[in-house]
Amino acid sequence: MDEYSKHPKCIAIGECGLDYFRLPEDEEEKKQNVELQKKVFISQIQYAKKVNKPLIIHVREASNDSRMILEEYGAREVGGVLHCFNASEHLLPLSDHGFYFGIGGVLTFKNAKKLVEILPKIPKDKLILETDAPYLTPHPHRGKRNEPYYTTFVADKVAELLEMQKQDVEDLTTTNAVRLFKEFSSIKKGA
Repeated sequence: MDEYSKHPKCIAIGECGLDYFRLPEDEEEKKQNVELQKKVFISQIQYAKKVNKPLIIHVREASNDSRMILEEYGAREVGGVLHCFNASEHLLPLSDHGFYFGIGGVLTFKNAKKLVEILPKIPKDKLILETDAPYLTPHPHRGKRNEPYYTTFVADKVAELLEMQKQDVEDLTTTNAVRLFKEFSSIKKGA
């Protein structure tokens, strides 16, 4: 890992985090799985701190544990992105801990009511656009392979919902992404 994390193309550690969506049905197995995920997640946070790189965080059905671990284990030292932000209001305080909120194709889905509601509550200086290519392709291309180009449809939707010009959304989210990845990069800090 050390060799790869020092490569100039490595700008973050991840995708890592907690995913409780498909836990085993057996209660003992479920408990063991959750504890193992937490242990691995903590080690990934510690590693990101060691190499001074932001985290790319995956959170699915695990908002409470994710926030607690990120706060308790000092993830604010490196910050990162809540990838494919799940629209949990419980995670919004992580913006004060150096975390950005990745908004992708899901925002354009008809059933994204929760994300549509919470989008205006995300601090604008912590908002970034992202793709989950090849998955979660935005409308009107849903069902096709997702490509980075399709973030233009996400920008359209963000602009509509936040009553902004699309170019302003693009400028804002690009500035935010550059800030995040430069702020914590070893290149900037001369390491």
